[in-house]
Amino acid sequence: MVLAIAAGVLCAYISPAAAGSGIPEVKAYLNGVDAPSILAPSTLFVKIFGSIFGVAAGFTVGKEGPMVHTGACIGNLLGQGGSRKYGLTWKWLRHFKNDRDRRDLVTCGAAAGVAGAFRAPVGGVLFALEEAASWWRSALLWRTFFTTAVVAVVLRGFIGFCRAGKCGLFGEGGLIMFDVNSVTPAYSIPDLLVVILLGVIGGLLGSLYNYLVDKVLRTYAIINEKGPICKVLLVMVISLLTSCCSFGLPWLSKCIPCPPHLGDDQCPTGGRSGHYKNFQCPPNHYNDLASLFFTTNDDAIRNLFVAGSDKRFLLSSLVIFFVAIYFLGIITYGIAIPSGLFIPVILAGASYGRVAGSLLSPFSVLDVGLFALLGAASFLGGTMRMTVSLCVILLELTNNLLMLPLVMLVLLISKSVADCFNKGVYDQIVEMKGLPYMEAHAEPYLRQLVASDVVSGPLFTFSGIEKVGNIVHTLKVTRHNGFPVIDEPPVSDAPELCGLVLRSHLLVLLKHKTFTKQRMIMNDNGPSKLKAHDFAKPGSGKGIEVDDLDISVEEMEMYVDLHPITNRSPYTVVETMSLAKAALLFRDLALRHLLVVPKTPGRPPIVGILTRHDFMPEHVLGLYPHCSSS
Repeated sequence: MVLAIAAGVLCAYISPAAAGSGIPEVKAYLNGVDAPSILAPSTLFVKIFGSIFGVAAGFTVGKEGPMVHTGACIGNLLGQGGSRKYGLTWKWLRHFKNDRDRRDLVTCGAAAGVAGAFRAPVGGVLFALEEAASWWRSALLWRTFFTTAVVAVVLRGFIGFCRAGKCGLFGEGGLIMFDVNSVTPAYSIPDLLVVILLGVIGGLLGSLYNYLVDKVLRTYAIINEKGPICKVLLVMVISLLTSCCSFGLPWLSKCIPCPPHLGDDQCPTGGRSGHYKNFQCPPNHYNDLASLFFTTNDDAIRNLFVAGSDKRFLLSSLVIFFVAIYFLGIITYGIAIPSGLFIPVILAGASYGRVAGSLLSPFSVLDVGLFALLGAASFLGGTMRMTVSLCVILLELTNNLLMLPLVMLVLLISKSVADCFNKGVYDQIVEMKGLPYMEAHAEPYLRQLVASDVVSGPLFTFSGIEKVGNIVHTLKVTRHNGFPVIDEPPVSDAPELCGLVLRSHLLVLLKHKTFTKQRMIMNDNGPSKLKAHDFAKPGSGKGIEVDDLDISVEEMEMYVDLHPITNRSPYTVVETMSLAKAALLFRDLALRHLLVVPKTPGRPPIVGILTRHDFMPEHVLGLYPHCSSS
């Protein structure tokens, strides 16, 4: 309870953005959604220590999601040149202060998180490719591969250093975490039918899991809105419930005699680790359910993956453990602690797979330990909806390459079945949090509309040489981040679109006060006191605000030339372009603003601006309810 309260207080009071997995937020960031505080240094601090406290408190959570978020936060910290607030700045890092390099560093950080959590370097690269990143290129492939290779080397070094038990339970299992299967897989056609059945059931259970997680998260959101105290109280309630289940459910199981080939020091085992827990049993007996609850999550998975020749677990105990972990995982995700979904899902899937293996043993020659691995794979496929990365991660976790065809088959089937009912768990959470995530494909109803149908007004524009007072007023009354710049006579023969100017660049220009008393174009030595790095992207929430400007009444009547800071070649589409095509262009080019220009001459040179929100279903269907998503 103390550890749970520590994790809850950190999340509730210091960084609420650190609660949950963090993978949906990283995925949204890499899609172009820079939500506040999701990668801030305070979030990094809370994610590390909150995850330690949360896992140590005995919650049914994993450290994998938080480690992905932690890696992304470190990448973001490097990408913004450090943190002035905490005195961590390095001048050489300012070369990365642009959107593309920062995005690449965050992607590498996410890959490093998976590689560190699962000791799966190739799986980390594939996870970043398949699930996290929205834009991929060959240069990013070798960068993430280099990052995860460094992770593997550092991990190997620490595991070697900790081999004598100097670091607690760290390093158990070596680089292969769950290398516990000594059984050689042998299977035939009837076994494939059993595996297909396992995949179908895993897909159904996974989609139900996602549905229940969504409902629980929406309920918790109402509770969490009442304030930090309610968040901590909810953490305490779930901690108490988890402890009651862990201590209460083993009483439902019978005592089992220790296997005769094990010595007294191996069964029953004491201490933090071990596979045979005594739990109120007579000497030389163990409680199989306590052996799953009273151990670390990693050891519980090793117990479930072990070969089944010694009949270590009763069928009733496995069913109880599956039901308990299934529902504890659902109600724990969403409380104010950093919590990953991978480990609860692997635990539930492995226990369900072992149950299926025990029931289907008359029809299959596969060992129940291999059934546990396939059950974990089917459940992961049903909830996460990943295929290639999960397959490689599982193979790197278990070192069992002979299971590759069966793991591939079960992942594909479970994903296909679950896709018939709902989205993957991370996509659901992105949608529930209201993050404007853009999919790789355009919805069918977008084909019925054109670009000019959804541009929202009113449109604020600036002249190429604009009065300072007009700029300050516009920045105060709007929250827009981009403004079209229009050249008018005498600068041009007729009104024409000059380009797009960003809010952040306008604020830098106003702060340095490069004003003139007359409406005139700046010569080359005008804004010379401004350097390129002055316009670099600021860190998390540390940019100039319009209220920070100190501009006198006289300066309000002066003029400023916007041409030097205007993007003269913005992306534009004609107003009659299909909205579906515009959406694909917007996403594929990773744009923030897309200017809509008129089709016919003689009209104002710009119709409006398309931003990410203009493509969202809520906006489009709000304007045109008859365009149903079906």
